[in-house]
Amino acid sequence: MSTFHAVDMREGNPVTQIIRFSIPMLIGNIAQQLYNTVDSIIVGRFVGDNALAAVGSAGPILNLMIVLFIGISVGASIMVSQYFGAQKREELSKAIGCCITLTGAASLLIMVIGPLTAGPLLRLLNTPESIIAWCEEYLTIIFLGVLGGGYYNILSGVMRGLGDSASALIFLLVATAVNIVLDYVFVAKLGMGVAGVAWATVIAQLVSAVLALVRILRMKDIFELRLRHLMPGGRYFRTLIRLGLPSGVTQAIFSMSMIVVQSLTNSFGEMFIAANVIVMRIDGFVMMPAFSLGTAMTTFAGQNIGAGRMDRVEAGARNGTLAAMGISAVITVLILLFGRGLMGVFTTTPELIDLSFRMMKILAPGYIAMEVIQCLGGIMRGAGDTVTPMWISIINTILIRVPLAYGLVALSRTPEQPQGDCAMMFVSLLIAWVIGALLTFLLYRVDIR
Repeated sequence: MSTFHAVDMREGNPVTQIIRFSIPMLIGNIAQQLYNTVDSIIVGRFVGDNALAAVGSAGPILNLMIVLFIGISVGASIMVSQYFGAQKREELSKAIGCCITLTGAASLLIMVIGPLTAGPLLRLLNTPESIIAWCEEYLTIIFLGVLGGGYYNILSGVMRGLGDSASALIFLLVATAVNIVLDYVFVAKLGMGVAGVAWATVIAQLVSAVLALVRILRMKDIFELRLRHLMPGGRYFRTLIRLGLPSGVTQAIFSMSMIVVQSLTNSFGEMFIAANVIVMRIDGFVMMPAFSLGTAMTTFAGQNIGAGRMDRVEAGARNGTLAAMGISAVITVLILLFGRGLMGVFTTTPELIDLSFRMMKILAPGYIAMEVIQCLGGIMRGAGDTVTPMWISIINTILIRVPLAYGLVALSRTPEQPQGDCAMMFVSLLIAWVIGALLTFLLYRVDIR
């Protein structure tokens, strides 16, 4: 066992290993979600509901711009886990160096493109005039400071591939504490508004990136990082892109669809935009078990396939997915029982609380389906098949979710509701999740054979 407590997932009970590995990651994902959630709570409480809507409206554009990091992070986790499982030190060192180089290039690209395109994209989406200036200011600051968040995400992907989810958790908890304190100081005390929230996030992410880099550089018992490893040759870059590109494309398609749907969301006005922000912030926490277990399964599959243990991969996929579905069933019940109180954390406006809770109740059953998508998709990615999950996401998003959202809203239009029923936005998402789970299960069965 190394000094940084890497988890060797090639031995022991598969489900126990998956859950053990995912728990620190779950806590870390919850902490990361606090970045955006605390931002929303602070601006909602100290600036107003429109500021809450502004921070949320910036989300789809921000997500579109960071798809490069998503791809690199997924590719890094797969490539590192497989080299680690095969005990190939030099290849592992070159893979990590490749990740660091590509992250720097992606960060510089976003720092240039992001601020230039934020304003035009917001106008294209018909963002209400009452919040567009705040949205653009928030996005510009986040894009200019993207280096910290980019490096933290990629380096944490490297550590996950090595079986070390605990170190990333510690660094993230420190950064989250920094973010919460700075949010309060910048917004509540200094009156910096939406800009204060953005600067708090940028500074906190930079702290987590520095801590992660220091930790990586100390893992000399597993790999080494020298200048030659930062430019390891085209083979490593091509492998990283091949493994990570489908996930990056998947996230890009998802983000673009969210931008298209955001335009429809904006048509319902500031109240629904704010309600959508509240639901999505809570949704971020509820999704954490699915994302954490899915990522754990990617590492589990990568290490065991590297070691030639397909029997363990199949057992982990089956039992791990069933356990995850049980966890989500419990979470769904808790949402239905206590959801209204959660909405009140973000706002004191009764109408906004009622609207948000109504939307949350529609979405709640879909979280069980999301466990199937994330867990079985994670196994396929760990096996090196990142293309199948990509196609599932494309079909689910482009052919199902977006047309359903526009179609159901159009069908619900009445003289009393000329814009249609806003609840159809969430009904379409629920249907898409269920269909996505069925597709994932069927294609996993074909893939594993």
